[in-house]
Amino acid sequence: MVLPPPGAERLDVFMARANAQYYATHPLLSDFITAPEISQVFGELLGAWAAMVWVSMGRPCPVILAEAGPGRGTLMADALRVITRQVPAFAQALDVHLVETSPLMRAAQAKALAPYAQPIWHDAVEDLPPGPIILLANEFLDALPIRQFINSREQGWQERFVQNGAFCLVPSAAPALPDGRMLEENSVVEVCEPALAVARLLGERFRTTPGAALFLDYGHFSTLTGDSLQALRHAQPAEPLQAAGDADLTAHVDFTAFAAAARQAGAKICGAVTQGAFLRDLGLMERTEQLALHATASDAAMLRRGAQRLAAPEKMGHLFRVLAVTSPALPTPPGFMKGPAA
Repeated sequence: MVLPPPGAERLDVFMARANAQYYATHPLLSDFITAPEISQVFGELLGAWAAMVWVSMGRPCPVILAEAGPGRGTLMADALRVITRQVPAFAQALDVHLVETSPLMRAAQAKALAPYAQPIWHDAVEDLPPGPIILLANEFLDALPIRQFINSREQGWQERFVQNGAFCLVPSAAPALPDGRMLEENSVVEVCEPALAVARLLGERFRTTPGAALFLDYGHFSTLTGDSLQALRHAQPAEPLQAAGDADLTAHVDFTAFAAAARQAGAKICGAVTQGAFLRDLGLMERTEQLALHATASDAAMLRRGAQRLAAPEKMGHLFRVLAVTSPALPTPPGFMKGPAA
């Protein structure tokens, strides 16, 4: 076993430490904006999606409605508003659980959800209680720490560590990806072990308990490899290794590996489809126009701009992907009827 140089950290350890410091010390969502903050329709559609999935599950009571990485609580608040108005039986059956570690975020979430629910917080997805569950996760996987590996003919497999604000390489074994893809020489291969652990956990859970999980994030559904580590500081791109603790560090989600891990553990996979196609299938444009009809001219224009930003191919529509993990017996959920399911 080759030891890393003194003071060097494995990339995933560095990333986890840096993000923990960032989220503990920076104002909520100060460097980026997420889909629920762009348009209320986003959370409303996900609330309607959850309600339809609940019906397909046989209307279990009680049922857990959970969110991983809930931000300010905007998505869940918008979802619960629709559920309370349109599907009151679901509203009465559900208990809200949130996966969140930041005290600042938890306070904001409690305030946002006060009119609808008293949430129960957990530090990790594995801490969610047993029972039927519907889990929503928007931009959750991208912030989970990754490892990076490089293979060369001369040096073999090496893993990237961080030392004094720069990468260094340490000999390692070949990375293990559950989809079995061929790994080319001289390319960076990223492995997100926490994401794969979540996929396996849900697969095992859904094999015996009714459940569905919806993941929306930027990433790829292919066998692509490459360096996708990035940082945002003061709403501008920054050098990830130089901005530790003062920037939001993320990486593209490998939906291919995530789907393979969940499927191997026993779950059914739907997607990944593009966010634009998913939201349009759920009625993004129709709901936006419905709201615009009763809004001021400026608010109507803002609603329409928000819908375009969420769905347009040149904006978030193609960059973001949507994947559902469900119990094998559940029918294909809304938004995935046109895409592959396995």
